[in-house]
Amino acid sequence: MMLAHRPYRWAALVALGALAALPARSGADQSDELVAALRSRVKHVFVIYQENHSFDNYFGTFPGADNLASPEAAAHGYRQYDPIGGGWVTPFRITDPDTEGPSQARPVLLDKMDNGAMDAFVAAQERYSQRRFSDDGARSVGLLTMAHYDCDTIPFLWKYARRFALFDRMFSVMSGPSTPGALSLIAGQAGQTQWARDPQSATPADDKGPGVPVVNDLDPAYGPYTETDKVHQIPQRYATLMLTLAGTDATSVTNETEGVGKDLGAMVVRAKPPVPWGWYQEGYVSPALALPGYEAHHNAPQYFAYLRQNDVFWRNEHEIHAILPQLADGTLPDQGIFYIKGGSQNHFDWKPANRDPYVQANWKGDDDHPGPGDSDAQVGEAFVATFVNAIARSKYWNDSAIIITWDDPGGYYDHVPPPQFEACADSRPCGEGPRRPLLLISPFARDGAIVHDMGDQSSVLKFAERVFDLPALASLPEEAPYMPRGPNDGNPAITDLLGAFDPGRLAGTTPPIAPSEAEIDDRIVNTFPAAMSCSTLGIVPVALPNSQPPANFNPRPKRKTAD
Repeated sequence: MMLAHRPYRWAALVALGALAALPARSGADQSDELVAALRSRVKHVFVIYQENHSFDNYFGTFPGADNLASPEAAAHGYRQYDPIGGGWVTPFRITDPDTEGPSQARPVLLDKMDNGAMDAFVAAQERYSQRRFSDDGARSVGLLTMAHYDCDTIPFLWKYARRFALFDRMFSVMSGPSTPGALSLIAGQAGQTQWARDPQSATPADDKGPGVPVVNDLDPAYGPYTETDKVHQIPQRYATLMLTLAGTDATSVTNETEGVGKDLGAMVVRAKPPVPWGWYQEGYVSPALALPGYEAHHNAPQYFAYLRQNDVFWRNEHEIHAILPQLADGTLPDQGIFYIKGGSQNHFDWKPANRDPYVQANWKGDDDHPGPGDSDAQVGEAFVATFVNAIARSKYWNDSAIIITWDDPGGYYDHVPPPQFEACADSRPCGEGPRRPLLLISPFARDGAIVHDMGDQSSVLKFAERVFDLPALASLPEEAPYMPRGPNDGNPAITDLLGAFDPGRLAGTTPPIAPSEAEIDDRIVNTFPAAMSCSTLGIVPVALPNSQPPANFNPRPKRKTAD
């Protein structure tokens, strides 16, 4: 039964309960020696940032993780009512990589979570989908929220999880779609500081218009674009990782400094040299041109006035293929952080295994976003493997940390109630949202570790701050007065990812992991479906009862209206 909106009562209870139950490894918990060892070993951070899958959707039967066989799953939505079908549904396995995409709109997602009960994913999705589908189609999309994959369909991701480190308590900063997650990856927030500074800039109560905190997927105020949205988001004006990476280059920032002028000044006074960074995205060509498949609302720096309008920042934006020869030739800077982002049309000549013309025409992407017009899941993991291979074969493997994560849970079921730290302008929770996977691959990683430390997108930010010895955004002069309504890197409950590292490997007393452990043969990566499976990997997924898809389930129901 769907409950009425009770945001902050749930917020307080879930936050207290989750924080009491989950171990939190923050920067304050780490020894100075461990951080020093990390900085001595890791010089290059690569962030491969995919789209729209919950932890349970991709790793719900991964052995040893907080998976769908856990008591917590049994208590939080494992059995959900299907109103259109008039029955009950439990999580079920699918192998089809080309599916419809559930809604991850904030109001729908909050209804799905049902005040932390996590038991209304099917019902809320069916109700929402009836606007776009027949009853049978709406039922299938509702059922899809309970589907999960395993190593027979996404074997590369499971191979990485078995060999390196998998986080199973990585939530979303915002309960919502892609853009808030992308913003939080580099800012630890989606505009809460800007909203606190200027309450008149609040997002409309219906969540559909421009404003802060950003809760929707409106394209940024600045191009390039490949779409023709008539309404764009307001310029974002608060600190980002790129600002702190700028160091003394902050003196070159002269345009659009409103909201960050004092922060830039703090970087100048700190007198540290800049740390290189790059954002590599599929379809990006130039400040004025992008190719089909370029998703502007996935390019986080593009939303920020001072990042987009100052060349000292924007010159770090590149087309996705540009990093491959830099890796092969060893021409990246001596240190830095580099973001790798796919698109809704791939430019690697990958095609789904399913030769159905409808699938071939509508699942062209590689950023892992489900739904027609977007990505095939196996092509999505081939994108990941292509770049992991390139890094593993480069000189940068020896000092690298590769983070693979997703922007939001995609509207799929996840059984773990997320903690709630704050409310948005409508008094409903901003976040945390449901769990997403995060994998950490490095020669200094723990072997086959399931890391239970709690985090969100800002954990990537905190990790970069540790590696490159940067101040927390929450400590900056334009952010600190508004905390805790601001960047999550000031929240001690949020992990900095150090729990994924082997102290012995960082100290040099244990041999590092060889790059061959991260490599996958190119012939396997570029063939769909891959000649790799649970059996060849030697992984036995956790068995669930009644794991067959429900009767008449269709992973690709046709829409009756344009989305």
